Amino acid sequence: MKSFLKIALGIVTSMAGFLEVGSISTAAQAGAAFRFRLLWAIAAATICLVALVEMSGRLAASSRHTVSDAVRERFGFRFSAVPLAAEIVLDTLVLAAELGGAAIAVELATSVGRGWWVLPAAFATWFLLWKGSFGLIENGVSLLGLVSLAFVVAVVRLHPSARAVASGLVPSFPRASLAKYGLLAVSILGATVSPYLVNFYASGAVEERWKPKDIPANRVVAIAGMGFGSVVNAAVLVCSAVVLAGVDVKSFHQVAQTLVPPFGRWGVPLFAAILGFGCFGAALEIALNLAYAAAQQLGWNWGEDVRPKREARFALVYTAVIAVAALVIVSGIDPLKLTMISMALTVLVQPIIVFPFIVIMNDPLYVGRHGNGPFGNAMVVGITAVGAAMALVAIPLEILGS
Repeated sequence: MKSFLKIALGIVTSMAGFLEVGSISTAAQAGAAFRFRLLWAIAAATICLVALVEMSGRLAASSRHTVSDAVRERFGFRFSAVPLAAEIVLDTLVLAAELGGAAIAVELATSVGRGWWVLPAAFATWFLLWKGSFGLIENGVSLLGLVSLAFVVAVVRLHPSARAVASGLVPSFPRASLAKYGLLAVSILGATVSPYLVNFYASGAVEERWKPKDIPANRVVAIAGMGFGSVVNAAVLVCSAVVLAGVDVKSFHQVAQTLVPPFGRWGVPLFAAILGFGCFGAALEIALNLAYAAAQQLGWNWGEDVRPKREARFALVYTAVIAVAALVIVSGIDPLKLTMISMALTVLVQPIIVFPFIVIMNDPLYVGRHGNGPFGNAMVVGITAVGAAMALVAIPLEILGS
């Protein structure tokens, strides 16, 4: 019974923490611009994410290693410093976007400009990391994200054509705006397969002292949690396709209108809650993972459940990145534009993070008999390589087109 409850809680928190600024913005813009045509991108990205998350949990359970410290140990400090540097830069930008999204959520709820809420959102993120525990961050905050299921309810109330929705699972290319279509497909992949999720998941498994006997439960949590989260993400795209079709989405205030037809006057406050809880939860996870990755790379003690005074350098990292991210968004950068840029760039650097991880997952010194099979390797490498190739083409074309 205890094992069942652990699996159920893992599925719920994984699903609840899925929807944040990147997922919402990319899905909403994709639905508004191309209706259901990009649902296949969410499906493909989810398959890749499920595989990577399951691998990271299996690595932690079988070897007590996180992805970051395994790569450092296997390839050496100089090699592993490259993906770490790339992840720090990109995740700091994404963290800034998450803080901006949380500030916009409060603006939607209060009508007070978002500029007043960025620093309070940053302070709340820091304070909870400083005083909280890993369990509180993973379970408590993520459970608030269950409000995002309102998008699934909205789809039911909007009742779009099932055949039209299903057709979006088969890739098809528009006759016009091909560069924008490619950029949105790439951005969806970047928003879904965020590098921080992989190491954060493994670090949490190490903190919770997973063992090889937890590997089957890990597989269930990865598949069901990420799978259900993907359904919610797809629901955002479908709602946007129905309500905002043809609209050039440039702000989250426009995205909030997707919930007005199904929920009336409660639509905007409900979207504000979804955006706020999702962004706040993601900001906590990203800041904590940056501290995890830096400490694991540099050989420091680390752990969210240990008092900051005992792991001062670990706490200093998340304090510094939160401060930098807050300054980035306070400077006036639009959170939606920052999100789209960050998601596309994430796909470009994914190969230097994913490929060393694949090597680790095939090394018996780390995973023993729990290594990858050829199908899993081929699938993850294929999706990652195709995404990077698409990003190399789509980003310049979109810049030139703009």
